[in-house]
Amino acid sequence: MSKANQTEHEEMDGGDGMADETPAVDVEQFRIEDMKAYAREIAHGDTVLVFDTTLRDGEQSPGATLHMQEKMEIAHQLARLGVDIMEAGFPAASPGDLEAVKKIANTVGRRPRRGKNGEIKAPPSIAGLARANKNDIDKAEEAVKGAVRPRIHTFLATSDIHMQYKLRMSRDEVLETVGDMVQYARSLCADVEFSPEDGGRSDPEFLVKVLEVAIQAGATTLNIPDTVGYTTPEEYGALIRYLRETTPGGKDVIFSCHCHNDLGLATANTLSGVQSGARQIEVTLNGIGERAGNTSLEESVMAIHVRPKTFGLDTNIVTQEIHRTSDMVSRYTGMVIQPNKAIVGANAFAHEAGIHQDGMLKHKRTYEIMDASTIGLNTSKLVLGKHSGKHALAKKLESMGFHLSQEEIKEVFNRFKDLADKKKTVTEADLEALVGDELYQPVEAWELLDVQVHAGTNLTPTAVVKLRENATGEQKIGAAIGTGPVDAVYRAINEIVKEPNNLVEFLVQAITEGMDANGDVTIRIEVPDSRGYKETAQGRQRRRLFSGRGVETDIIVACAKAYMQALNKMIDAAHSERGLEHIEAEGELVIEAGA
Repeated sequence: MSKANQTEHEEMDGGDGMADETPAVDVEQFRIEDMKAYAREIAHGDTVLVFDTTLRDGEQSPGATLHMQEKMEIAHQLARLGVDIMEAGFPAASPGDLEAVKKIANTVGRRPRRGKNGEIKAPPSIAGLARANKNDIDKAEEAVKGAVRPRIHTFLATSDIHMQYKLRMSRDEVLETVGDMVQYARSLCADVEFSPEDGGRSDPEFLVKVLEVAIQAGATTLNIPDTVGYTTPEEYGALIRYLRETTPGGKDVIFSCHCHNDLGLATANTLSGVQSGARQIEVTLNGIGERAGNTSLEESVMAIHVRPKTFGLDTNIVTQEIHRTSDMVSRYTGMVIQPNKAIVGANAFAHEAGIHQDGMLKHKRTYEIMDASTIGLNTSKLVLGKHSGKHALAKKLESMGFHLSQEEIKEVFNRFKDLADKKKTVTEADLEALVGDELYQPVEAWELLDVQVHAGTNLTPTAVVKLRENATGEQKIGAAIGTGPVDAVYRAINEIVKEPNNLVEFLVQAITEGMDANGDVTIRIEVPDSRGYKETAQGRQRRRLFSGRGVETDIIVACAKAYMQALNKMIDAAHSERGLEHIEAEGELVIEAGA
């Protein structure tokens, strides 16, 4: 979206970039007056709360760095999806993280939304993560306090290996710290969640003592993280059951599951925890997260949805928004969804074997346990053509769940007409890619205007590119030769932009079938010598990776667009960091080191 259009769009919708979709209501009515009573009701009920941590744990995936506008778009879509709690970030990690969580709390956290039956519902709770020290907790409270339902989520490791080698604390010191810091968080915020990090490898008897202290200090949600994805479903389910039954007061608070996927068991462990009495699941879209990722939201939610007799439970998720949310997260993070990924993969509803096809023709339930429409995926192939008008396109996009302003529809329509001239048929997959490519863009320091490439069997690959520097409006031309056409294009761009980076990942795939299919290119670049520039919440080092994605019928142009998007993200991040360094130098905003 252009800066001019973005400004106009923000004026139309109140400044947060999203059109209002609910009637004006008094948001104060949605506050929870008695957290203990609320927790008791959930703990003894049949609704599983969905705590989405895509914007925090998911962003810790290498290369999944998100910028403010991207976080805002995802946050609004998560609200439409119906998540109950949104962990918007780790405020103490950086001034940028603090500001992003604060903006989400003050906008998404104050806007009622529609539930899965069309009813007006409370805004999602907005949570900020904090280590068990006062600085982190203060930053989390500052960030989330603007939300109608703010939450502080604080944690401290409880496994012997973490206490000995990372914390260098005794069990008594851990117990004392948990009591003091949970109590401090509770003095600032009514809704406090506590997590014993590496709970899956902690001594269960010691965990009971830790959780008892946390409950006495005011925590009403107790999250049991399988931080390193070590447990099996039987072990994890048994642990949740033991803690609920053994911890004093445990049956009147909400137990939560937070599982990692190092052994591919995250979803299975989470569902086992739910069957053992947990009433909150901590998940990410597409299962993204550190290392092998987190529990997948779509897998857990749809398992509960499809197997009502097995679980006897429900969630507040609007399942028809799953596909769109998954696609948005994939495009913004640059993390491509594997074709055989459960629920949202390209092959999730595809049938090739003859026996399967025959069964599907006779009765869909022979080989499909859910309808594609349940997750918001319309299986129709032909949608619009080059003679279709803007009104028809707007209606189609609305039916697909895209919530666009008039200016955005205008921009998408121009791209749609260009695409329709190149392709005989335009499918919904094409439209999704087109909308994503047009609107899911970072602030552009450089704009790609033209790409020309000469390559062939007996030709040296040569590329000429024209870019515009948006800060000055100046157009520049670069030329280069390379080992292939894509290499030549990237070298030509580098001649102009002059931002050192290493290409660490390059992926090309077709969106639809046919020789005229759109090409979808995803790349990832790394800033040289950047490893360890920033720590995760658990103190692990992160690489500075930036992803880009481009969609075009011309695959070379798609490659150029993907590279430009990644470069623009990298440049924008560098400018933001320089600005924050200046603020810190002036003494206006200082983040102290955590404990």
